[in-house]
Amino acid sequence: MNKSITQVTLLDGGMGQELLKRSGAKPSPLWSAQVLMDTPDIVRDLHIDFIRAGAQVITLNSYSATPERLARDADESLFEGLQQKAIEVAISARKKSQKANVKIAGSLPPLYASYRPDQAPGYDEMLATYRRVVNVQQSSVDLFICETMASIVEARAATTAAKESGLPVWVAMTVSDDTSATLRNGDAVTEAVKVLDALVVDAKLINCSKPEAIDAAWTSLQSGTGPIGAYANGFTSISALEPGGTVDTLSARHDLGPENYADFVMGWVEQGAAIVGGCCEVGPEHIATIAKRLREKKLIA
Repeated sequence: MNKSITQVTLLDGGMGQELLKRSGAKPSPLWSAQVLMDTPDIVRDLHIDFIRAGAQVITLNSYSATPERLARDADESLFEGLQQKAIEVAISARKKSQKANVKIAGSLPPLYASYRPDQAPGYDEMLATYRRVVNVQQSSVDLFICETMASIVEARAATTAAKESGLPVWVAMTVSDDTSATLRNGDAVTEAVKVLDALVVDAKLINCSKPEAIDAAWTSLQSGTGPIGAYANGFTSISALEPGGTVDTLSARHDLGPENYADFVMGWVEQGAAIVGGCCEVGPEHIATIAKRLREKKLIA
């Protein structure tokens, strides 16, 4: 184990897939935002379940509530109301859980579509939108996570906006599942790490990728400075998901139950991960199993 890691921060798991399962709702292009609109109590209760499983950080359920997605799939005027509802629900969950030390992370996701940096606007347009998101969230969150960043340009725009808040900024990149240690657009992880180090982010992570792809990119992630971490998804493949499509085109792996997923996570911890958790198809049972393993090693309280 990397001897410099004496404590690990445990994130929550994926919200969207679990919310669809719990709501029984038909998948919508708005994904988790649809559940937030229709049945916010389900969102609150899932936050609580992740906290009770051991998560020390929960992320706002605002991933699919960007102005661009709303304009495409619903109505952009919903933006601020949905952002505020996500904040309200997360704060309510923390209060109800009676775990006042749990941190709430703001979410800066891909603006148009996950895994498709070719659909993203230019840097200036992205920066302007990310500033809108930061402006709504910053007074209510403890840190920002720029997550599922699929290109260096996307990561730079989100990071720049997040850093203007003065809050800690963690940046999570999504890597190609071909184990090439590149972002989804082909940028090398090593190059992305250099850019993020120059921007002085507080942590660098890999997320929403196959665990095996994270393993393959680990040395590249380690090439920079500061804390690193990871949280994988449990999809068999993401290739069928199109912008504006629904997640019922994706399938979950059957070999990534709580114990098997925890094996991957503890492998990252052994290699120096200071922040771990889960993404799509990783639920409260997975997080509870990771928490148990971390407690056994005295890496979380």
